[in-house]
Amino acid sequence: MMKIYKIAAAAILISFASLTWSFKEDLFQVSKNLDIFASLYKEININYVEETNPSSLMRTSIDAMLDNLDPYTEYVPESEVEDYKLKYVSTQYGGIGASTIFIEGKLFVNEVNEGYPADKQGIKPGDQLVKINGNEVRGKERVQVSQLLRGPKGSAVELLIIREGALLTKTLVRDEIKQPNVSYSGMTADNIAYIRLDKFLENSAQEVKDAATTLGKQEPKGMILDLRYNGGGILQEAVKIVNIFVDKDILIVTQKGRNPQKTISYKTLSQPLFPQIPLVVLIGGSSASASEIVAGALQDLDRAIIVGQRSYGKGLVQQTFNLPYNSLVKVTVAKYFTPSGRCIQALDYAHKDANGKTLKFADSLMRKFNTKAGRNVYDGNGIYPDVLVNTPKFNPITISLVNKYLFFDYANNFKKNNKVIAPAASFQLTDNDYTAFVNSLAGKDYSYVSRTERLLADLRTEAEKENKLTAVKTDLDDLKSKMLGAKKTELTTYKAEIKRVLETQIVSRYYYDKGKVTQGFQYDKELNAAKSLLNDSGKMLAILKGEGEYKTIGSPVKTIAAAVEDNNQ
Repeated sequence: MMKIYKIAAAAILISFASLTWSFKEDLFQVSKNLDIFASLYKEININYVEETNPSSLMRTSIDAMLDNLDPYTEYVPESEVEDYKLKYVSTQYGGIGASTIFIEGKLFVNEVNEGYPADKQGIKPGDQLVKINGNEVRGKERVQVSQLLRGPKGSAVELLIIREGALLTKTLVRDEIKQPNVSYSGMTADNIAYIRLDKFLENSAQEVKDAATTLGKQEPKGMILDLRYNGGGILQEAVKIVNIFVDKDILIVTQKGRNPQKTISYKTLSQPLFPQIPLVVLIGGSSASASEIVAGALQDLDRAIIVGQRSYGKGLVQQTFNLPYNSLVKVTVAKYFTPSGRCIQALDYAHKDANGKTLKFADSLMRKFNTKAGRNVYDGNGIYPDVLVNTPKFNPITISLVNKYLFFDYANNFKKNNKVIAPAASFQLTDNDYTAFVNSLAGKDYSYVSRTERLLADLRTEAEKENKLTAVKTDLDDLKSKMLGAKKTELTTYKAEIKRVLETQIVSRYYYDKGKVTQGFQYDKELNAAKSLLNDSGKMLAILKGEGEYKTIGSPVKTIAAAVEDNNQ
């Protein structure tokens, strides 16, 4: 036995020595290539025939180096640090509480936040910003506009705006703008608690805990955590959120990096707030990173049922490092693994095709893992929901109307002509309202080139190359004519979809962001599926046991796990 211990100890020492040598070799290569680069950089700037910009050359070289890695490893110069912190760390800044958009080179107010300076001083969506503190807006980049609008709490900012052709001057006093991680929480009509978490920045776990505590006092029959639009954030916040529903000292996620110091296991640290409440988590294609940690952990531990679509598939962990002159670099340092051992990373950034495009891990290569209760789950390509809800993509006509700001214009005019509307939860446009919207499009360009039209154009080009156009020209012209005819009726064909998007724009003018959420509940298939489950404890238990087949909303198929199993056989 002692001999075995000695052999094991020797193996560990050899492994450690090999690892140490490897890092020493890496450090040597880093030092060597830094010397080469510094010398090259100096000689170019001193001797190149034309005048060079040292800062521009350095930024180009940095960007080129990082482009060969993944999109999450990025350099942040000092001028962009505050925007970086707002995006990835903090939820607070000094400002006026309004978002803006550029339309044909002009800057307009898009939305205002309830109760903040812009709202209090009567700034409205559709107002055109001309000057900010005397500075012309035209020609400026969005970053420059943000810097002009933001400032310390209590400081004044003067806006020159155009509204309905008239010039107005508004003086606002900046306030501390808080962008909550939990954008909405409340009870549904059938006594189910609903919490929508939009990001995992500072204090997100506390916000979820506070919302859950408040809703818990109403003794809900179940709880829904909505992560569908959540692109992630701070890993530790994700662990704390899982801890609200999972017992103390349970493994939630493990991150593993090439550097042994970046290999860390995260467990729950406290007693759960709601260890027994029936729980459903909503996810979609935009749910990424920390959202997938929460959904994956709760699925692996059989603590929640996951409803929606397959998540984004970001299984990478980043860490920020300080650089000289107040700049930063955010580096991917590890992959993370859910409690069952899954890594759900969808894209293989280490390998690219001949065109330099990042490859996706094939579904056929996915491996099977097991939840705590023995259910089948899979790695790669995101988190698969236990119950899949099909949601069709927006049609090109709707996307064109959005991109050309035609919803924006109509919503602003609607607000001007209608002082009040129905409560957000029940608001819908009438057929007459929709007809008025269609009429407002007369003379406006909302055209687009569909995928079918592009394929038809490609077919015509290929026919010309092969000298076969004469033989197929009549058929191609007939197809083109039919497609143009179909496009003319699309405002009618896709009325329901277009109307829903327009309603969202209009509701925001009256009831702000929270109104958009509650108004959207009327059409929310995933939410309805979640409520249906929470109202059927037998079905929930059956799913958590991995038993039976369950209808997917939209088409009668098995649960996604069963569908994947069939696909791999």
